[in-house]
Amino acid sequence: QVELVESGGGLVQPGGSLRLSCAASGFTLDYYAIGWFRQAPGKEREFVALSGRGEGRTPYGDAVQGRFTISRDNTKNTVTLQMTNLKPEDTGVYYCAAYGGTYAYSVHSSSYDYWGQGTQVTVSS
Repeated sequence: QVELVESGGGLVQPGGSLRLSCAASGFTLDYYAIGWFRQAPGKEREFVALSGRGEGRTPYGDAVQGRFTISRDNTKNTVTLQMTNLKPEDTGVYYCAAYGGTYAYSVHSSSYDYWGQGTQVTVSS
């Protein structure tokens, strides 16, 4: 049974940091790109970052470039998103997802095969 479980969300003040984790089970992480997406109330789901398959590319969304860092450990089947200098506009539900399509990765949420249940991140003073 394929499963992705996010953890690490919470309430943090502007300028603070959080570390999100995505634990994968039921499939071999090596064969998938893992992406992080987020969705704020009333807004569309937004690409945040991803860890590509094979070549290991790690594209980031423009809004988080330079502040967030994604990493993966295939031996532990986990992907981590380190978030620093958080801003109120980073607030939302963060999802990790697995992409096993033709290309090494995709930034389009509709391309992803498996999704976690999401973890809430709230940035507020």
